[in-house]
Amino acid sequence: MAGVIQTTVRRSMPASLLLRVRHRSPGLANGLVGGALAAGLGLAAFTVLVMLLWVSSPYPDSGPGGALHVAAALWLLAHGAELVRVDTLSGAPAPMGVPPLLLAVVPVWLLHRAARDTAEGGARDNAPLMPGRTAWAGVVLGYLAVAAPAALYAAGGALRPSWAWTALCVPLVALVAAGTGVWTAYGRPSGPLEQVLGAVLPRGARHLVLGPDGRPGVAARAAAAGATVLVAGGAVVLTVSLGWHFGETRRTFGRLTEGWSGWLAVLLLCVTLLPNAAVWAAAYALGPGFLLGTGVAVTPLGARAAPLLPPFPLLAAVPDPGAGTALHGTVVALPLTAGVVVGWFVGRGSVTGGGRFGVWTTGRTAGAAAFAAGLCGVLMALLAGLAGGPLGTAALARFGPVGWQVGLATAVWLGLTAAATALTVRAWRLRRSHRRGERRADRVVAPRRRPALPRPPQRERLPRGTWFKRKPGRSAPVPAPVAADEPYLLLDDDGDDRAHGAPDDLRHLRDGTDPFGLRPRPEPLDDVPTASPPAAPGDTEPRPPG
Repeated sequence: MAGVIQTTVRRSMPASLLLRVRHRSPGLANGLVGGALAAGLGLAAFTVLVMLLWVSSPYPDSGPGGALHVAAALWLLAHGAELVRVDTLSGAPAPMGVPPLLLAVVPVWLLHRAARDTAEGGARDNAPLMPGRTAWAGVVLGYLAVAAPAALYAAGGALRPSWAWTALCVPLVALVAAGTGVWTAYGRPSGPLEQVLGAVLPRGARHLVLGPDGRPGVAARAAAAGATVLVAGGAVVLTVSLGWHFGETRRTFGRLTEGWSGWLAVLLLCVTLLPNAAVWAAAYALGPGFLLGTGVAVTPLGARAAPLLPPFPLLAAVPDPGAGTALHGTVVALPLTAGVVVGWFVGRGSVTGGGRFGVWTTGRTAGAAAFAAGLCGVLMALLAGLAGGPLGTAALARFGPVGWQVGLATAVWLGLTAAATALTVRAWRLRRSHRRGERRADRVVAPRRRPALPRPPQRERLPRGTWFKRKPGRSAPVPAPVAADEPYLLLDDDGDDRAHGAPDDLRHLRDGTDPFGLRPRPEPLDDVPTASPPAAPGDTEPRPPG
């Protein structure tokens, strides 16, 4: 009998494991399906593009199988994996590792959307989201489950993936893109980033990066704005150079191919490589320039001739060989403009982004500007490394800008300009605020009391709540904004007194209960008239109310 009671009350170990798997399997299954669907859609998009070009080509070199192999290889190249061409004239395999940055948008966007939708899981209102790690792992595993057969299939074509680069780049892109999707689904909390940075950064730099005065957020926004200005300015420099060499750009189309299908293929290739060319132009404006082969550098100070270059339209924008002129030196306006933009963001944030910590000091402002310049240098180094790569062996082993040189030049240019601009903007905004305060010094505004906000209802914590948090709009109502100059009054909150440290013997003064459990005596109502007693038969005068 005891065994029966124990079996009835307490489940056995296999039953508990089965119940646990049953509760957790839908989230992981949804992630696997979402990741596999993202990989399948990316492969389908590349396949449709390659098949259209193959059908419209007047001289197809291979059948549909060769076109499918090329589509799978280009899909891997979009992840940053290096390809190897085996059908060369010399017979030696030649690497091809310049990934078109525009093509990389397709897998990154699909992975981001798949992870975000999987983490949300169709949750409505206050419904809990799926655990972040479950959604992340499911999408990544589902994506890699499709990427592995695609890589094996692409290995049988003329463009074969390099296994070392494929094993490194494809999982890395999947992890990062899926992680940003889950992070977006949870409202972009700062907890995961702070934990990672706190574990990576040295102890002396943690206060600067993870300070509570708002500097990390201001520096990150300023760095993103600076990188955007540099890439957009590089696109402008590229457009001007293509217009300057318009005749040569037009002649290169006729040299490469004939017919509208060939021209369309070359045009599509140029469009996919436009972001790469914009990063190259930004590196040229920063000073390090870019390489057109081993030992062939192109900088504003001068350019060397590269005899092995093919007649490609975007390469027509390369400056003519020779020493740099004053016209080439005008490109330094681009890093100066980017530094001013970064400094403006930091200077504005030093006055308005400090929050309850007040206005930053000059040292904090200059440090935030230097930190923003360093972040922008890291971003530009990453973009420069992705925008270049090898196009062959020997002299063609290196094409594009060198990442560490571009990052260092960005940090130096923007660090000096941004610090001066940030201090200037800070002083200007403080002077305006002081003038505004002197003009209205005679006007005294009574401080307003902070409105009492209802305490949100207590909800059950989500699984793994220490890593991810819910969106503000899903879990609790957003409180009304309160002016920064209003004093915070602790007694204005009508929440639980225990949360604020109120003693138990004072709670009866607020809710009207007796501390000994007795029912309170009702207070007489003064404003309600009471009924007068009935008059006697002989009375003629009305009696006063009792």
